[in-house]
Amino acid sequence: MGSGYYRAMLPFSPAERALIAPLTTPAKIQDFLDHLAINHEKRGETCMSPRRVLEERKAHCLEGALLAASILWNNGERPLLMELHSTDADDDHAVALYKRGGLWGAISKTNHATLRFRDPVYRTTRELALSYFHEYFVNATGEKVLRSYTRPFSLKQFGTTWITTSDDVWDIAYALQDRPQIPLVPKANEPHLRAADRLERRAGSIIEWPRRHPRT
Repeated sequence: MGSGYYRAMLPFSPAERALIAPLTTPAKIQDFLDHLAINHEKRGETCMSPRRVLEERKAHCLEGALLAASILWNNGERPLLMELHSTDADDDHAVALYKRGGLWGAISKTNHATLRFRDPVYRTTRELALSYFHEYFVNATGEKVLRSYTRPFSLKQFGTTWITTSDDVWDIAYALQDRPQIPLVPKANEPHLRAADRLERRAGSIIEWPRRHPRT
């Protein structure tokens, strides 16, 4: 079905539609996310809906992925997420998936110079997930921590109320966390992983939105 079908079905308000109407490509959606402040969750953990993200003009990785997926859906594409699973040394990371010419790319909201947008050049989601491996490290130690990923996770199963609810959408977060994890690093190879070097760690420490910023 074409994009008009999805635009008719999704519960965006006229003002929200006007705001997202120019976001007709994954690159434009990414540019929009990049201008949102990072959500440092200063008043406690959140999992805001796309409507709340648009209202508050800030998002963390999952909130950004949900907004990106809802805009892709509004544009007539599938609303798909993928979660990248870390060791306990770091946090997991969620991205919105898209395809062009049969190849996968990703839209990503992050506060750092790493784990960002991916162009549609990956034949499989495994290839896409592996593209994050070398930059997914703990800045203090350089330890590389990405270990697994999930297959594409469709948000259609949750209907459309998650797009505009004022409540946190923890049901989506929990369902994503519960997805089967596909390993990326054989246990036998973990001892052979080289820590990120000093220059890589310095690049990884660059952030867009400091915690003291009033918008975060």
